[in-house]
Amino acid sequence: MGSLRAILSHPDDFYPLLKLKMAARHAEKQIPPEPHWGFCYSMLHKVSRSFALVIQQLTPELRNAVCIFYLVLRALDTVEDDTSIETDIKVPILNAFHRHIYNPDWHFSCGTKHYKVLMDEFHHVSTAFLELAKGYQEAIEDITKRMGAGMAKFICKEVETVDDYDEYCHYVAGLVGLGLSKLFHASKLEDLASDSLSNSMGLFLQKTNIIRDYLEDINEIPKSRMFWPREIWNKYADKLEDFKYEKNSVKAVQCLNDLVTNALNHVEDCLIYMSNLRDLSIFRFCAIPQIMAIGTLALCYNNVEVFRGVVKMRRGLTAKIIDRTKTVADVYGAFFDFSVMLKAKVNNNDPNAAKTLSRIEAIQKTCKESGLLNKRNLYVVRSEPMFNPAVIVILFSLICIILAIELLRTGV
Repeated sequence: MGSLRAILSHPDDFYPLLKLKMAARHAEKQIPPEPHWGFCYSMLHKVSRSFALVIQQLTPELRNAVCIFYLVLRALDTVEDDTSIETDIKVPILNAFHRHIYNPDWHFSCGTKHYKVLMDEFHHVSTAFLELAKGYQEAIEDITKRMGAGMAKFICKEVETVDDYDEYCHYVAGLVGLGLSKLFHASKLEDLASDSLSNSMGLFLQKTNIIRDYLEDINEIPKSRMFWPREIWNKYADKLEDFKYEKNSVKAVQCLNDLVTNALNHVEDCLIYMSNLRDLSIFRFCAIPQIMAIGTLALCYNNVEVFRGVVKMRRGLTAKIIDRTKTVADVYGAFFDFSVMLKAKVNNNDPNAAKTLSRIEAIQKTCKESGLLNKRNLYVVRSEPMFNPAVIVILFSLICIILAIELLRTGV
């Protein structure tokens, strides 16, 4: 019923949602027959359905390389995230992970649910990795080695300063950006992007996830792991967990807004990176997550619900972004629209209001100066008419089908 209500509230979401559902089913049917590749693509769908959809659009050779890159780093991340593993066991595994990917006999049991299966049957990932071209293998090994070392460093080190925050995000996500740029270049489809732009692509996504996942991370069992920098949160509370409690809501939201403003520092670099891409499939692969990130920040900003549960974009809007992100104009348009949403939520009494507004206005200026805002297909703020006749007919037909099925099921 909730999904139907959402569609009725946003009828223009229906067609993109239908296309997304069909694309997901098609992607699942394209899983390779070889056991190791079948495992890898099946696992990809289980640990990240949205990522699996955008990766399916890449050319076959690059698709395989990115799939394995993602699963290797997801496995590395599973080791880091498992707070039940003792430090003296975890650190050596992180530091040596780049060598384990060459060994089809290696596995390490940790994590839960799908992640445990990934770790228990990691030999499939290693077998597939060994079939990649040497250029792809070298890029994946290099990034895995650097990321593992960085993760090991922060197992024994808290995120104290903003510089620590940027360094941690570089290790766990900026390096992903560097690695993907290397894979794109190895495919001969793109020029090699600069490290600084590639790093910003990763930092923007990672900071968004860290902001959004406050409650999940602080409630982690057996012990919490948090990456909000003390230099920022200590301005608003004595302990990071204080933000969970309703009595601290005002200060919690002020800290949240401070962190969102910090994340916005990476937007211009991301826009430059995406503007330089030539291959359409690579462009969409990069652009869709970035639009989702700026949209998530717009939802999280000034929103106390970040400290009460999960704040995420409605599925219909996600489907629309996936369906309509096809050009650089669509990216600039989406970033502009979400910046408008952000600006409308800024409270002048917020201690960082002036800094936040300055960042938003700089982003909007960049989007306007691109000259592309009137050439886009994707609109976030200015939606299509609510009662498009064709959409209403489709919705009415769908409701009739659902009711007919329900009547047959109940025998009425």
